[in-house]
This record gives sequence, structure tokens and C-alpha cells, in this order.
Amino acid sequence: MGMATKSCLVVDDSKVIRMVARRILEELEFSIEEAEDGRVALAQCNRAMPDVVLLDWNMPNMNGLEFLKALREQPNGSKPVVVFCTTENDMSHISAAISAGADEYIMKPFDREIIEAKFTQVGLL
Repeated sequence: MGMATKSCLVVDDSKVIRMVARRILEELEFSIEEAEDGRVALAQCNRAMPDVVLLDWNMPNMNGLEFLKALREQPNGSKPVVVFCTTENDMSHISAAISAGADEYIMKPFDREIIEAKFTQVGLL
């Protein structure tokens, strides 16, 4: 028997990036939900916790870090693997995200190879 499909919540205020991520993740056999900011993402997590969250940093209303802190305080909020997306050379962002509870990070722009490598690293693939 194959493993159950894993779910990924893609949180990014860019529709284009959500589309790219969706295409890659669907090829990797994830089911995808999308959210355009942290507030929407949090509401979705409260309905159903995803297996993994692909999280953008800079977003209106509630940014990646605020979302991450709020998520980790939810009952069951420690369950999702959080892979956060950052632009180059953001070491201070990266360490802030890791200490707030992110599991991994990937650089933007990402492609299938990068996502596949990171998701394998954290045991999702």
C-alpha cells in the first residue's frame, strides 16, 4: 500500500509563486492548499493541520514569522513541518525563523530540485 497523500499549505502573497509551488508539489504527489497571507493560513490550519507549510516571509496582514509563532501555539501546531522561503543572504531572518519553530528554509527562486532536496531532508519524501 502506498503512503497516504501528504498535504501542503503554500503561504505566499504572490499568486505566481503559489502557482509554481503548486505545480512542483502536485508532481511530488502532495495535495495543496493555498493562502495569501498568514491570517488566512492560520484559519486554514485551524480547520485542518497540513503535513507541511511552505511559508513566505514578507506578506501583508500577518507575515511569515507572526504566522509561525501563532501556529506553534495552536493545539497540534507542532505537527506541520514548516519550510520557510527567503531571498538570498537573509541569515538574520533565517535564524529568527528557525528559533521561532521553522524546520528548514529554502531560497527563492526555488525549483523542483530544491524542494525535492529539502523535503527529502526533513523526511517528507
